[in-house]
Amino acid sequence: MKFMLHIVPIVPASPAERERLRPIAHRTEKIQQMLDEMVELTQLAEELGFTAVTFSEHHFYTEGLEAGATPTPHLLNLLSKTKRIKIGPMGFVLPTWDPIRLALDVAWADQMSKGRVIVGLARGVFPRWVNVLGQHYVARPGAGAMGPEAEQHNREVFEELFQVMKLSWADEPFSFKGKYYQAPYPAEGHEWLPAEATARYGAPGELDEKGWLRKISPVPKPYQKPHPPLFQALSRSEATIRWAAREGVVPLVFLPFPEMAIKGARYYSEEAAKAGRSVPVGQSIGLARLMYLGNTPQEALQHARNGSIFVFSQFHAKFEPATIPTTIEPFIDAGLAFVGTVDDVRRRMAAVENQLRVIPDVGAVATPPSELDVVDVRRGAAFSDEDQFMLGTIE
Repeated sequence: MKFMLHIVPIVPASPAERERLRPIAHRTEKIQQMLDEMVELTQLAEELGFTAVTFSEHHFYTEGLEAGATPTPHLLNLLSKTKRIKIGPMGFVLPTWDPIRLALDVAWADQMSKGRVIVGLARGVFPRWVNVLGQHYVARPGAGAMGPEAEQHNREVFEELFQVMKLSWADEPFSFKGKYYQAPYPAEGHEWLPAEATARYGAPGELDEKGWLRKISPVPKPYQKPHPPLFQALSRSEATIRWAAREGVVPLVFLPFPEMAIKGARYYSEEAAKAGRSVPVGQSIGLARLMYLGNTPQEALQHARNGSIFVFSQFHAKFEPATIPTTIEPFIDAGLAFVGTVDDVRRRMAAVENQLRVIPDVGAVATPPSELDVVDVRRGAAFSDEDQFMLGTIE
């Protein structure tokens, strides 16, 4: 069992302060406060024995909510301030990236940290920024009003760029001609005037017998071989879980619970077997949960209402009103959130564990929180190593 702590980088402020200082994300002192808290939380997670810390990618949040922005600077910053813990985004929104540049960012960070990078991937939710940064692929989030056609298009783009990213990490030079991406460009290759140097010092296979460039080999390669561990952020569909199994990616399941957690573990094992991988039911799949601790149940509930629920009600629920609640109680009732005193949360964890007894082993557990509160993480340390669903908490 491995445990992650997920940070949603948010400019710290109460709703009233956020309104008074709008746009709060323009204010350097508040950005600096957010960055300091991210470092403090990551160092604390390392101290408490978490396997990994992750964080989300979002852009254009003038409101200061989910203001994580480009993952690579956060990745390098947090790696430089820690010694052992694995770190990575959860995740890179792949349809908004050049896949080779993403592969190179990851490889350099992995080399600099000597193998402490993990890679989470996502397809994107909010059109305000996904439409802009993914315009070269006509990327359109599939959530809510964008509809199933946009969802299918985004999935197609994602899966093609994923293949290019993985090829970039391999030792062998490659060429690729897809619907949305080519490498080299054009894919058929081109004349390469320094052919003599490449033939003598470069990777075998880059050139043809006439000295034309036919394949490329991005460098460096990752420190971890063949590449860092791969995760799929907040998987909710059978299709995504089966794709992850074929590709050796660990999906993190958020909802519906417990149905998708139980079925998903079985889907993953079945599909992995078809791809020639033996994965026992329950391995290589994770659960994502919210956690809020307080000295009293009422205090913990208020933390949740000021944290994730505030973000969900302002943004996520606007795109998926039928599936994203705007109060904490449905999350608690469904086993998606652990809220209360330490003893309360222990009991909630035990209840969820009992629901999942049909799964022999559940993999990584992540907690996607909202505004940051280091005190609650320290309170989470009251859980022992024997607690199977220990999450820690930030809010």
